Amino acid sequence: MIRIIEFFVSFFIEHGFTSFWAELVSRASISILLFIFSFLIYWISKKVIVNIFTKIAKKTKSDFDDLLIKNKAIDRISYLFPAFFLYQLLPETFFNIESVYALLKNILEALAIVIIINLIRALLNTVKDYIKTFPSFKDKPIDSYIQVVMIFLWFVGGILILSVLTGKDVGTFLTTLGALSAVLLFVFKDTILGFVASVQITVNDTVRIGDWITMPGNNADGDVISISLSAIQIQNFDKTITSIPTYKLLSDAFINWRGMSDSEGRRIKRSLLIKISSVRFLETKELDEIEKIERIKPFLQKRKAEIEASNENGKNDKNLLINGRNFTNLGLFRNYAEAYLEEHPMINSNMTVMCRQLSPTAQGIPLEIYVFCVDKDWKNYEYIAADIFDHLLAATKYFNLECFELSLYDNLKS
Repeated sequence: MIRIIEFFVSFFIEHGFTSFWAELVSRASISILLFIFSFLIYWISKKVIVNIFTKIAKKTKSDFDDLLIKNKAIDRISYLFPAFFLYQLLPETFFNIESVYALLKNILEALAIVIIINLIRALLNTVKDYIKTFPSFKDKPIDSYIQVVMIFLWFVGGILILSVLTGKDVGTFLTTLGALSAVLLFVFKDTILGFVASVQITVNDTVRIGDWITMPGNNADGDVISISLSAIQIQNFDKTITSIPTYKLLSDAFINWRGMSDSEGRRIKRSLLIKISSVRFLETKELDEIEKIERIKPFLQKRKAEIEASNENGKNDKNLLINGRNFTNLGLFRNYAEAYLEEHPMINSNMTVMCRQLSPTAQGIPLEIYVFCVDKDWKNYEYIAADIFDHLLAATKYFNLECFELSLYDNLKS
């Protein structure tokens, strides 16, 4: 390299340049050539390494090598060759210009640190993506831990770069950072809280990627699509994305519907409002009509025998239905609804199947259906619930019941 520089200097002096300008132009020309060669080395090494690695990756069954290519880890390796090439030739190129040599040497060392950190980041992302291919890790917040490692690496890398560029000892910067620890804690408050939250979320298995969660205070109601060090992203059911600081999962209340998803059924808890004025005792003729309903016939026959035996033992005036024991249309409808639900193929009969009467309200008597649907898919669940209530609403007239419906006439009458 020294001979090449001397050749250029002699050439320019022979063509009328002064020794100063001949030296300057020679160094500039050599520098340009070095950068051109460095680019060519990068381009060739990238093409060769990536092509070779791609061919190897196609022949292997593992996904790890494919992920290395996807995350550009192989590309990052290609940057090391031109950096090494320049670093080796710098001393000979600027052998008698110490200040320029020292400056370029420091810049190259700083760039090498950046290249190595980027290479490590690509490798970590590859490891993260590979781990996520396993079902047991697919819903874990691995991104948070990768981000913590990267923050640490950039922190260390930043100190090393400053040390290289300024020529000061690393210990000097660490001492300065110690004095500024309060400021750093304030600046990285959300990051520290996010890391603590991520650890607790993982250890306690509070939230996983894919969980359906509801956070009313943050207008979030949907599926968790990512958990990072700083934020958790939730895709709401209207396809909007809500981003919430990770530490809020510890400080704010939220509902995780995973228990429902993992259970053997999704709960249906809805009510029919029965008009109070339509509730009454049933005459014998009405009972005979209701007995024709096959679903309630066994219960009605058994219960009728019990009531008749009870009334025969007592001395009651049979002219009034209120005397003794008698059937009500609401009581029979409630039993019919339970029988219908227990026979329904999409209701889990091994879980709670209940039709219960709640306290009367201004809108009537709430008759609450409390069951668990086998199909937990939201769309199918809503269809099944609608079919059940369609049937029960239509069945009320067979028991001479009326459902509450607020009309203009009712408003005027009240």
